[in-house]
Amino acid sequence: MADSDRKPHRFADPAGLPPEIGAPLARFNGDRPPAPHWFDKALANRPERSMIEVEGCPIELLTWGEVGKPGLLFLHGNAAHADWWSFIAPFFADDYRVAAMSWSGMGASGWRPHYTGELFAAEALGAAEAAGLYVEGHKPIVIAHSFGGFATRVMAAQHPDRLRAAVYVDSPIRPPESEWRGPPTRSRPNKVYATHAEALARFRLAPPQGCENLYIADFIARHSLHEVEGGWTWKFDPAMWERFDRESMGDSHAAFGAARVPVAALWGGRSNLIPSEVEDYMRRMAPPGTPMIPIPDSDHHVMIDQPLALVAALRALLETWPITPHP
Repeated sequence: MADSDRKPHRFADPAGLPPEIGAPLARFNGDRPPAPHWFDKALANRPERSMIEVEGCPIELLTWGEVGKPGLLFLHGNAAHADWWSFIAPFFADDYRVAAMSWSGMGASGWRPHYTGELFAAEALGAAEAAGLYVEGHKPIVIAHSFGGFATRVMAAQHPDRLRAAVYVDSPIRPPESEWRGPPTRSRPNKVYATHAEALARFRLAPPQGCENLYIADFIARHSLHEVEGGWTWKFDPAMWERFDRESMGDSHAAFGAARVPVAALWGGRSNLIPSEVEDYMRRMAPPGTPMIPIPDSDHHVMIDQPLALVAALRALLETWPITPHP
């Protein structure tokens, strides 16, 4: 599909999706799809896993690399988890102290009775501090996918002195008349599947899209599940959006257009979340000189569709931002 053929994002009825989109892992019956050498090698660089507490909630933290090197903080999207970055982060661990975290209500982090932009910003800053990303005065660079970018804009607006720069990965800034405030609320419990294989077979990406790199989808799906009484279920809080104060995210347009830290935007060249009118709006809103980079042959989940192209683009961006100490 050409970039000009992109359609505005909508939530599809799962029952109406073709199997390759609605249940891409079903064909493997719980087995792992074959993976290329680069992927296995990246995963062999296992992170140190820990839990920290932020505002009374346990937060999952993954770290790679040596404390004392410049810091990178990877932030995931809605209903995802820190391991969405576990095959990307190791590419930077030789030169950086790298961290990834799971937002409250997602991954192995705890659930809250309510969620706000300020709490998410506090979680990211707490993770950066706990991971040692400020050692020797270095301010971390944040790389945030999708929903993670919304929380990063809150952090950059309220705490610009704590960041070196921010990279937004397929995290749209829409015109005010079409601004998206999150998916529909859903408070019913996550379904429990009798077997691990059955749960894996129900995994799908949201927003719906095809997936050629099924070994990545499988890895992500396995880390999206946990065992409970009666079987397996998803880790994320199904009531998160019902309990979330959407107004607390502030004015994302102002936070991007008048950014107080250097920013860059990457997105999937055929992402339905960034159709041509949104891309044009983002280019108009971006501060002068902002890198704006579409990743070809990629949908919304750039790290799944084009992981090595994303690594290359991020490496090029990092070279443009020399590390500077924070006060």
